[in-house]
Amino acid sequence: MAEGTPTTKTVSLKLLISKSSQKVVYAEADKPFVDFLFHLMSFPLGAMIKLVSSSMVGSLGNLYASIQNLNETYLQPHVDKDVLLNPKPLIPSSSRNNVPLLLADDDDADDETVSFYLCNNCYNNFSDTKKATCPLCRRSVDKKISYVTPANPTAAQSAAAGRDMNGAGGFVRGLATYMVLDDLKVIPQSTISAITILSENGVKDFGSLEVKIVHLGFQEGLEVLKASLHTKSVLTTVFLGKKSTT
Repeated sequence: MAEGTPTTKTVSLKLLISKSSQKVVYAEADKPFVDFLFHLMSFPLGAMIKLVSSSMVGSLGNLYASIQNLNETYLQPHVDKDVLLNPKPLIPSSSRNNVPLLLADDDDADDETVSFYLCNNCYNNFSDTKKATCPLCRRSVDKKISYVTPANPTAAQSAAAGRDMNGAGGFVRGLATYMVLDDLKVIPQSTISAITILSENGVKDFGSLEVKIVHLGFQEGLEVLKASLHTKSVLTTVFLGKKSTT
C-alpha cells in the first residue's frame, strides 16, 4: 500500500524494513498507534464484521446477514437488532483525537457521553439499551440518564470514562516509544529489545535496513484490522503491499 497523506486524522510511524526480504522488521510507534491497536481488542464481533465486510469473515458473515434479514416479529419484544449489528466498543474512546482511526466515520463519534436508561416506574434497574424490560416491574427501561465523571475522579472512575488521572485518553502512557513487530507484538522500545529483534530476523547491521515513514488513517486502520485476522505479517501486508501466507 502506498504511503498515506497525513491529515488531522492520521498517525505516523517509522518502519524498519529488511532490504533483503522486503519485510517489516518492526515499527517505531508512539502512543496514538499503540492506543489504536489496543482499541481493536475492545471491538465486538458485530462491529468488526460491519467494518471488514461479510466476505472477509467466513460463516460469521452469514450469521450477520441472518440477523439483518430476520423479521422483527421473531425477536423478543425488548430486543433491538442494532445491539447485535452495530454494537459499540466495550471501552469507549474519550475523544476522536485519541483513538480515531476506525471511529472517524461513526456518526456517534462526537458523542462522548455514555448513556443509560433507568426504569421509569420502580427506579431499581438500568440498562444501556432503551428497549430493555425491567425484571422487577416488567415496565420499559426508557428514562435516559447519563454518567458524569466526578470533578476529582478516582483512577477507576477515570479509566471507566476513558481518561487517565492527568486527563489523557487512550490506554498507554505517551512518554515512551514503542516497538510494534510485524505480527503486532508490542513492547516498549529499548536497545536490548532492538538488538534481539534484529538478530532474530537475521539483520546484522543497520546498513541492511531501510527506513520508511508511513501514515495511518481510516483506510489503513481498516486494512490493519483485516490483515490481523488472517496473517502474522500485518505491517508488511498493509504498508508494503505484500500478501503473506503466514
